[in-house]
Amino acid sequence: MIKDLLVILIASSLVNNVVLSQFLGLCPFLGVSKKTNTATGMGVAVIFVITLASAVAGAIYQFILVPFDITYLQTIVFILVIAALVQFVEMFLKKFIPALYQSLGVYLPLITTNCAVLGVALTNVQKNYGILTGIVNGFATAVGFTISIVILAGIREKMAHNDIPESFQGMPIVLVTAGLMAIAFCGFSGLL
Repeated sequence: MIKDLLVILIASSLVNNVVLSQFLGLCPFLGVSKKTNTATGMGVAVIFVITLASAVAGAIYQFILVPFDITYLQTIVFILVIAALVQFVEMFLKKFIPALYQSLGVYLPLITTNCAVLGVALTNVQKNYGILTGIVNGFATAVGFTISIVILAGIREKMAHNDIPESFQGMPIVLVTAGLMAIAFCGFSGLL
């Protein structure tokens, strides 16, 4: 059991990185990765939301949707769970960490529509993960998202001081960098 959870932890965070391998969650990945502190804040928020969403969605699926044979409602239910959790995170940050709330701006509510969050909930159901396994998968996926967004933010901070050709300035160099990161993360596939 522990070995399986460890494999899921490594696979979801590094080998099958949600951003660099599955290309989910690109909007906040590209939009919030200008500064490392903002990227870290977004990563922590995503870790909280995905982990909690995995737990709640898994419990609702196993204890409500399956017994009542209404699994066809899973996508709608998961979206509602995610939206509620994001609202909770947004209210918490606004009250207790207003600087981070301001720096995340419009990208914080976009966690609701971040396909990575919904993708994890659906993957947990699709792979028949139990609640604990789903939570580990969700946490690992969110950690992988955080790793990739913080690395990209660090690279973008360094690129701001470089002489980049005019045609590559702005989003083109960010996309090239993200592509090179995706290639680099392919190297983790040898771990499993």
